[in-house]
Amino acid sequence: MKIEEIKKVLSGFTLFRDLNDYELTKITDIAIVREWKKHSHVFLQGDPLENVYFIYHGKIKIYKSDVSGKEQIVNIMKKGDMFPHVGFFRKGDYPAYAEVLDPSTLIAIPISKFENVLIENPELCIKVFKVLGEKIVDLQNRLEEQILNNTYEQIVKLLIRLAKNHGRKQDDGTILLKSEFTNKDLANMIGTTRETISRTLTKMKKDELIEVDDEGNMVLDTEILMEEIHLI
Repeated sequence: MKIEEIKKVLSGFTLFRDLNDYELTKITDIAIVREWKKHSHVFLQGDPLENVYFIYHGKIKIYKSDVSGKEQIVNIMKKGDMFPHVGFFRKGDYPAYAEVLDPSTLIAIPISKFENVLIENPELCIKVFKVLGEKIVDLQNRLEEQILNNTYEQIVKLLIRLAKNHGRKQDDGTILLKSEFTNKDLANMIGTTRETISRTLTKMKKDELIEVDDEGNMVLDTEILMEEIHLI
């Protein structure tokens, strides 16, 4: 791949979107292009963290493995993605495995050389930090959404369990759950915060999944709650 082609490819990545031609050339000068065969590994979990990779073509599976060898897929990366996101400005080892699912062309940027380029070009450094900051905020938002979704399911299951073990069935088939459990109690049962419990219960009331009477007791229909779990 020629220099100008590498430059064009890298300019398409969010990280380098605001760079001018001179700044992009500085990055291109340290870039390494390499082909990878299917089922090969770009790096292994625990290998020294040396490069950040940009996918020009192909598909990469990022996964972790526990002591028993069980695999947990973290992400499937494709053309236009970079990995690992923790690569720049972090010392240590690769936090996961990167396996090639389809024959791939990757552009590698050595971290040590990249840092030197930033030191020598302060304006470039500011631009890169700005984009990395945006990516970090985006990742935090996505992680927060994921945690909230998981917590929501836990809260629904907790209410079903409490209704079964502590509730009183009423004539219309609903279950009355006395207000003996505070939001803090509920939070401690599933390892979340009182604020999350409060926010979630408010949403559930608004969505008419639960009712709360004047004394603060909850009125639940476990069948409706079970359907809610299946929709998650």
